[in-house]
Amino acid sequence: MIENNADAELAALWARAHKGDDVAYRAALGLIVVRLRGYFRRRLAAMPDEVEDLVQETLLALHVKRGTYDPALPLANWVFAIAGHKLTDLWRRRGRREALHDPYEDVAESLAAEATEEFPARRDLGMLLETLPAAQRTAIRLMKIEGLTATEAAQRSGVSASALKVQVHRGLKKLAALAREDR
Repeated sequence: MIENNADAELAALWARAHKGDDVAYRAALGLIVVRLRGYFRRRLAAMPDEVEDLVQETLLALHVKRGTYDPALPLANWVFAIAGHKLTDLWRRRGRREALHDPYEDVAESLAAEATEEFPARRDLGMLLETLPAAQRTAIRLMKIEGLTATEAAQRSGVSASALKVQVHRGLKKLAALAREDR
């Protein structure tokens, strides 16, 4: 996987911040804030008041979980994984009821934007998932893509929650190995 210049700059700042450089940490967070705002604005067009709250929640989570970052992996992936969890939490809290009342025009625009932006990534993810055994693929789809809890995924699949967690762990480990091979 090839990182662009912005990702490389951010990764360098984050590495310096990890070593205790406060100036680098503030600079890295400044770059992350800009990217998070864009990420959340695209996904929360119907709830623009939530964008800043989610940016702040994500920054707090990044700070608390900064020790979990693996420098062997792209920093942006780690940041947006955490952001995705915060977004999922918001949708669960709100029940996505607001999305049921979007005007048709807003839905059409949103789908058009997703078609150009996110569908290629979903296609690529789908191709990667197809390389995994069925149990791992199902567990990852339920828990990581659909955002179900282990209990919810167990109820839906008929597999124990602990078995699903193991399958997710093994599948993600294989996907990470594939990603490292592509570099």
